[in-house]
Amino acid sequence: MLVAYDDTLTVHLADVPHPDRPDRVRVVARELERRGMLGDRIDARVARPDELVRVHPASYIEMVRRTCDELAWGGVAFLGDDPDTLVDGTSFEGAARAAGATLAALERAVDERRGAFALVRPPGHHAEPARGMGFCVFNNAAIAARTYAQEAGGRVLVIDFDYHHGNGTQAATGGGVSYFGTHADPAYPGTGDPRDNRIVSGGALVNVPIDARGISTEGFLAIHARSLRALAERVRPRLIVVSAGYDVVAGDPVGDLGVDPAFARQMGRLLREIADGYCDGRALFVLEGGYDPPTLAGCVAETIAGFDEGLETERTEVQAIPAAQRALVREIESAALAGARG
Repeated sequence: MLVAYDDTLTVHLADVPHPDRPDRVRVVARELERRGMLGDRIDARVARPDELVRVHPASYIEMVRRTCDELAWGGVAFLGDDPDTLVDGTSFEGAARAAGATLAALERAVDERRGAFALVRPPGHHAEPARGMGFCVFNNAAIAARTYAQEAGGRVLVIDFDYHHGNGTQAATGGGVSYFGTHADPAYPGTGDPRDNRIVSGGALVNVPIDARGISTEGFLAIHARSLRALAERVRPRLIVVSAGYDVVAGDPVGDLGVDPAFARQMGRLLREIADGYCDGRALFVLEGGYDPPTLAGCVAETIAGFDEGLETERTEVQAIPAAQRALVREIESAALAGARG
């Protein structure tokens, strides 16, 4: 798998104590290099305003630029009215580089019909079109999905397995972009109600909340395997964009659904299955959460290894899924497969 990364992605908030610290990507890159997974690396670039505007209005982009410019001589500030999203004088360019690295990875993944992993920070899936939230400035995954849908005219299925709901990405769905996400409930940002789920011709918006007290690793994987196979058959995407959040893993200091790190290899295999079955191998992974750098490094490496193996996903039993989520998954399967047959 291709990996988009360079050291410019460590500059944002480099001297500020914060969960989204530079070691999140630096330590992962070292582990990938140790395993021989950085041989075909993509350098970051700064996303242009005309690329950012595919999701974010020009007024918001300018507000981010102005806020960061005012901090050029030092200090930090909250971005807009969000008390979780800190920026400093480097943050506009840092966030634009995260989006640009994601777009560079998208281009290679599409042209070469393969997988690519954008090892970027700050993360993006909470960033709504006109508002930064939850450590997120620009929505890397949504910008990539909208770019492919608009430029190539192909359907995109965004898959988000972060601990937290991808509210910003959900806000960017439609027009060829579908969304499937799991998230802890109750948890920040308090969105992702499954009563908003809809599966229609050519598109879907589906959320599966998981009890924040935790879930078994087998149950977590089973939710994704059964839901994604059904949704992919209905949506028939030409690209999958994966918001890869590893704060679901047991012990994560920000999330923690009790999932074993071993899930990562199986998730990589499952997503390879979907990519090969519907997208001619095209898959773009974008780093979201995961706040213990050594654990995060192992998980990213295992996801890449699982994807590159191309092996069959291990069998998962529906009975491993907790009752509430099992009922929801069956609703998803029924709606998706009925539409696919119709």
